[in-house]
Amino acid sequence: MTAWLATNLIALALLPPLSLVILLVAGLIVHRRRPRLAMSLILLSTAALYALSTPWVGGLLQKTLEISTPLAPAQLQAADAIVVLGGGRRLDSAEYGSDTLNGLSLERLRYAVFLHRSSGLPILVTGGKPGGGTLAEGRIMQQVLQSEYGIAPRWVEDAALTTWDNARLSARLLRDSGIRRIVLITHAWHLRRAVPLFKAQGLDVAPAGIQFSSTRLDSVLDVIPTPAGLRDSTFALHEWLGILWYKLRSFF
Repeated sequence: MTAWLATNLIALALLPPLSLVILLVAGLIVHRRRPRLAMSLILLSTAALYALSTPWVGGLLQKTLEISTPLAPAQLQAADAIVVLGGGRRLDSAEYGSDTLNGLSLERLRYAVFLHRSSGLPILVTGGKPGGGTLAEGRIMQQVLQSEYGIAPRWVEDAALTTWDNARLSARLLRDSGIRRIVLITHAWHLRRAVPLFKAQGLDVAPAGIQFSSTRLDSVLDVIPTPAGLRDSTFALHEWLGILWYKLRSFF
């Protein structure tokens, strides 16, 4: 078992929905011997599943991770390069006949194209092959930029398995080209973890987040459980878990 797989299995067990299923199963197992404890575990898992599945709670959790507002034009003008973090792949996609980018990566890449066309800044794409597959994320991003947007990234980093790898390996390529000031593109809820890692590599980072969350209650639908609500909550909790893991690793 690889370290990447082991880490992700542990994360899955700590995050919803699997963590809530474990609580529920534990309640069912101890029901006869400890009925009060069992009922508490069952109610806790049910209430947590309901709350975490609402768009409103998902938005609240993601808002705690946002460290910046949308990128200002002045920040873009002061930068030397655009760095795009990969957000994942779809392995062996049937319609494309090979690995391809998932929705998160495409959203980040589209924003990079938007900023590149308004600034002319060179682009670095970064992402390896976490979980296996044929094509590295960085290489797929390169292909999409060239074939669909007519843009060739100046740097392609294709070995990173984690956000920490993204920062370390990308910084090496940028330093070799004399680049110190970057615009860092990722989802707004990922910036709290990503930005410090790039700054630790000696880079001056302007956060360029996408999909900033809302905490308003605009409709009764905001407090009704949905798959998207659970997804947003899981993204946020995954980030906080990742931040805690990096802090523990640096401490020890």
